Amino acid sequence: QVQLVESGGGLVQPGGSLRLSCAASGFTLGYYAISWFRQAPGKEREGVSCISSSDGNTYYADSVLGRFTISRDNAKNTVYLQMNSLKPEDTAVYFCAAQEVLWGCTVVLSTPNGATITYDYWGQGTQVTVSS
Repeated sequence: QVQLVESGGGLVQPGGSLRLSCAASGFTLGYYAISWFRQAPGKEREGVSCISSSDGNTYYADSVLGRFTISRDNAKNTVYLQMNSLKPEDTAVYFCAAQEVLWGCTVVLSTPNGATITYDYWGQGTQVTVSS
């Protein structure tokens, strides 16, 4: 069965850390760029970070730059998102998505003219709650 499964979410106090995992089954994650998104209640899904398949290039949204680190372990077919210095505004459901592209990665969900960007696989999401 082809799927992506996120794990590692939970409740953490402000300033704390969590490490999310995105594990693939049924396909080789190493051939895919992996992106992390999050969606807070009442808000649109937003891109957080991504990592390319070929050269390991990464991207971070300004809101998480310097606090989050994305990495991949192709031998374990897993991508990680290390989240440090968590803030209440990081509270959301976090999703990972895989895109089979040769170069680069993206966290864009639609083009400026409204066309949807296709991701090959999505996980079901994991809840992250940052609260004291």
